[in-house]
Amino acid sequence: MADIHDVDVVVFDVLGTLVDEPGGLRAAMREAAPASGDAFVEELLTLWQRHVEREQRRIARGDRPYANTQTVDAEAARRVAGVVGLDDPAAIARLATAGQRLPPWADSAAGLERLARHVPVFGLSNAGRTALLRLKAHAGLHWHRTLSGEAVLAYKPAPEVYRLAIDTAGCPPERVLMVAAHAWDLRGARAAGMRTAYVQRPAGDPPTGSDAFDRHADGLDELVTALTAG
Repeated sequence: MADIHDVDVVVFDVLGTLVDEPGGLRAAMREAAPASGDAFVEELLTLWQRHVEREQRRIARGDRPYANTQTVDAEAARRVAGVVGLDDPAAIARLATAGQRLPPWADSAAGLERLARHVPVFGLSNAGRTALLRLKAHAGLHWHRTLSGEAVLAYKPAPEVYRLAIDTAGCPPERVLMVAAHAWDLRGARAAGMRTAYVQRPAGDPPTGSDAFDRHADGLDELVTALTAG
């Protein structure tokens, strides 16, 4: 089981792991269409998420040149705006930046601060570089390095994104711990040779019985306590 003595750097996924991505997007949908009921908001959220997932898969297959999350989110915002009849350019532009205003989970800021006293901490995200910096500031999150898949023109779980974190850490992959609420993300990290820690979140992708991650935690406080014990 990995602890702070087994790793030189801890790398955190951001979207869904440190911030509530679905919750933040729902709030943006309600702002854009105030009269919408909960069921309709969920339909809009699904429309947004499916567009993002589809475009990221197209990019991964080589069917589309790389486009960062600011571009893809703007496309999703226009699709949502079309459904709700939103035609105010300023309102559509604000909706397009919803991914830069996601709320942190209650334990994220304090957990990062505690862990950063013991080991270098990176944020590794599919969010574009500018979007990631704005999100970091909005959510009040602090880490030593900000790493975006935009730097390698790819989205996780592409191996080059994890290699970016490993190369930046400057140590063997088995000395780098990847923390995420998404099993698919941790599988990608594990394939790259990294250590892995799953943190449960309401909107995460839980492990299956065949996943063999180094640690499982119900929240970030629990994980940080376990890593720094002793």
